[in-house]
Amino acid sequence: MTVTLVTGANSGLGRATALLLAQKGHKVYAGMRDLEKGSKLLDLAEDYDLSTIEIDVTNNDSVVGCADQIEANGDALDVLVNNAGVALNSVTEDIDIDRAKEVMDVNVWGPVRCVKAFVPGMRERGTGHIFQVSSIAGLIGHIGQTVYVGSKFALEGMSEALAQELISFGIRVHIVEPGVTRTAILPKNEGNPVPTAYQDHYDRMFQFYTAGIQASVQAETFAETIYEALSSSEYQLRYTCGWGGKEIGERHQAMSDEEFVELGSLVSSAEEYGHAFFDLFDLRI
Repeated sequence: MTVTLVTGANSGLGRATALLLAQKGHKVYAGMRDLEKGSKLLDLAEDYDLSTIEIDVTNNDSVVGCADQIEANGDALDVLVNNAGVALNSVTEDIDIDRAKEVMDVNVWGPVRCVKAFVPGMRERGTGHIFQVSSIAGLIGHIGQTVYVGSKFALEGMSEALAQELISFGIRVHIVEPGVTRTAILPKNEGNPVPTAYQDHYDRMFQFYTAGIQASVQAETFAETIYEALSSSEYQLRYTCGWGGKEIGERHQAMSDEEFVELGSLVSSAEEYGHAFFDLFDLRI
């Protein structure tokens, strides 16, 4: 039986992934900071081999304790899904440094802590899969999300290096880049500041997400992408899914840096920016 840990599994992408993999026959540990928030998942998965487990990816002792608990249960981890993440809306000048550090601690150092805790066992057994949950924000420097973008760019680079480090040990690292997906992280996306000189920039950002929410797909599509990667005999480093993922990735590579930066000069209205952005990236609602 495949043993899997999904962090941030109390809602959204994590919950959908934990449930689908349990339905597919995995023994799933659904990781979360607050076990009381796992009741809905446990109800949905009552017929499957799924249990909740406490893990705070910002706390090294918590991560090590989670690894120890899984081992004490007689299990060896086969699949690690580093899904726990938080978002923050802020242009650079408006950044709250303490809040920004918290985002980096969850989105960047959280996966590192989990890798350090679980890779030794995978390496000794010569097998394993690690999924690093990035975002389309790991592909483009989207306006009004400096810190979140920075955390996902960092995760992308670190994951590429990790993939090279581990492939000779039989461990496959995958980077998953969801587009706008209908999950709880959207309404909880914090940081929209009080009136600021950059209000036009925030309006443009929300114009993009409002359109994305209208067209966005359910979290189950993300979960199916994870399962597809696990089921494939051929290794693939990157997977995109959700609204805008594939289009933004491909078009950003094809355009010049100057074309992309020039979008920032469209200040007449959020609607104008939105139309230009959608046209440039060939996005449809």
